[in-house]
Order: sequence, then structure tokens, then C-alpha cells
Amino acid sequence: MEEKLRVASVGLGWVTTNRHLVTMSNNPKYEIVGVIDRRPKRAETLARERGYRHFCETDSLENVPWLDRVDAVTIGSCPPSHYPLIKSALKLGKHVLTEKPFTLTIAEGEELVDLAQEKGLTLGIVHNFQFASSTQKLLEDLQSGCFGKIKGIVASQLSNPRRRLPLWYEALPLGLFYDESPHFFYLVTRLCPGPLQFLRADIHPSTLGLVTPAVIAIQYRCDSSEHGIIPVSINMNFEATVSEWHLTVYGEHYLGDVDIFRDIYIRLPNDGLHTTKTVLRTSALATWQHWAQHFTSGIQHLTGKLRYGNEVIFERFARSVVQGSNPQDIGPEDALRVLKMQHEVIQNQTILY
Repeated sequence: MEEKLRVASVGLGWVTTNRHLVTMSNNPKYEIVGVIDRRPKRAETLARERGYRHFCETDSLENVPWLDRVDAVTIGSCPPSHYPLIKSALKLGKHVLTEKPFTLTIAEGEELVDLAQEKGLTLGIVHNFQFASSTQKLLEDLQSGCFGKIKGIVASQLSNPRRRLPLWYEALPLGLFYDESPHFFYLVTRLCPGPLQFLRADIHPSTLGLVTPAVIAIQYRCDSSEHGIIPVSINMNFEATVSEWHLTVYGEHYLGDVDIFRDIYIRLPNDGLHTTKTVLRTSALATWQHWAQHFTSGIQHLTGKLRYGNEVIFERFARSVVQGSNPQDIGPEDALRVLKMQHEVIQNQTILY
């Protein structure tokens, strides 16, 4: 029988308790040894509720008396704590899987990547939506060639400021942008058939007096030998009345749209002359695909089994630890690439007024 990967989870917010720990509990390759959180009684309460053997109330891994009993640490704490926690874990000889955003500076990220390599330890990043079933269906269609030439890629975020958000997001560079933009950067990078070239980032300042802008519009070009120049856009509105995240690919023959929050993929054929017939066809296909998948994804959501690709993340991480390798698509270089894309926007932003 293969030995389980013994893990401690640090930072017991919503993502750790509802995604990381649940996913590991359902994977036979993992053994959750204990949980760690700096807030009073948080780790103890969760450990008693779920039957974890150990817990610790601290913000420093050096203070955890039972850490010698674990092989790896998962980190889901606030972003400013990622760098010191990852560094401590690596120095203590632990493999690390961390939530995004990786770190607050490129220098910090590069230091951690070098340290993991020096120590011979696995370092992974939770870039999960690329493994959601909806995104995987889009990738399969793109790989089949049924879209024909790709004409454009657009990632769109509408975010209602009243939705459930972490308390600390306003302390980050450009606020909520810094916490949530990694999802869109790794998604468009995964979809693009060639290298991305940054063009511009336009900022509409907050109308609410926040650090988080009202709107960020980012433009790229993707150069592909097969498809030519592909315009790529990431549009993020942080003062919307609804919360919707979408990833859309425009091809010669089809449009493909991933509804990220609902884990739904819709593929629509070219509507040609946009006649009554093709308009009705688009409506029928979009409606049918949406509700058919709403039923399947909805059941998973209601039963707590909709993991948005986290199951793939944790499976790859465990396998990479055993193999002594970096996990594919979620390794240190992937974390660093997205981190650099974040800072490319921050350093080159144009504030419109």
C-alpha cells in the first residue's frame, strides 16, 4: 500500500475549509495530520469538528510542535503571509502547495522558486479553474480543431462588491484585482496557442473610494503560426450589480463560452447572416446547453462535490511529491509566470481619469 502524504493546512478561511480540506479528505493519497490558524480557537474548533489529530494557534510554522510529523504544507492564508509561510515551510523541509496569489513581489516569488529547487522540494500553486470540467471541454474542442482559426479570446469578470469577499483584499496592490486576477491570467495563458504580448492596461478608478478600481481592461496580442495574430482581452469590473465570470473563445466555426462560476461550457455555431433561423438556433442551443449542465453541475454543487478542478490540483501535487518533480501546469514556473503578469499590469497601468 502506498504511503499517504501527511499534510498540515495553514490558514483556515473559506477556501481551505471548503475546498482544500474537503478535497484531501476524499483523496486516499492524503492524510490530514493537523490544521493551523492564527485566530483564537479557530484551529482547535475545526480540528474537533472534523476529527483532525493536531491543531495549533500561531502564525509561525516554527511554533508548531508536531510539524515534524508532516511531509507537506498547504497554505490558504492571506496573501501577505504567503511568502514568509512558504519560505519557512521549505526551510523546514516541507513540500508546499499554496493558494494564489503566489507572493506580493516578483523578487519574493523568485526567491521561493530558487529555494524549492535548492532543497529538492515540490512547490505547487492552486490554479484550479483550468481543470474544471467546463474548461476541459473547451480545451478538448480547441485541440480537435473544430473551431477553425481562433479570432479572439476574452476573459470577463463582473464582481458585485457586496458578495462574500475576504476582509484583507483592500490592502493588496490594486485591491481585489491582485487576489482574483491570477485566475484569468493562467486561463488565457492556457488557451492561447502562442506567446502573449502585453499591450496596455486601462484603469477606471473606484467610484466607491476603494483601492480596488471600478474597471480594469487589459489588452494582449497572441502570435500564432497557425492562427495569426489573436486579440486577447481581460476585462474586470469590480462594481457590477451581478457576479459573473466568463471565458470566451471566438473561432471561425464556433464560439465557446465557459461560465466559470457555474462550471458550464456552451458551444455555439457561426450564425452567418444572423437570420431569424440562426438567431433562434443560437437561443435554443444556448438555453438547452445551459440548463442541461446547470442540472448536472447543480447536483454536484448541492451535494458538495463540485470542486472546480481542485481534485486535479491535489492529485497532481501528491503524485509530484512521490516522483520528486514539479506538478504540470501548477508548478513554480507557472506561479512565477502569473505573478509577473500581475506586476506587468501594475507597473504599466494607465489611469484614465
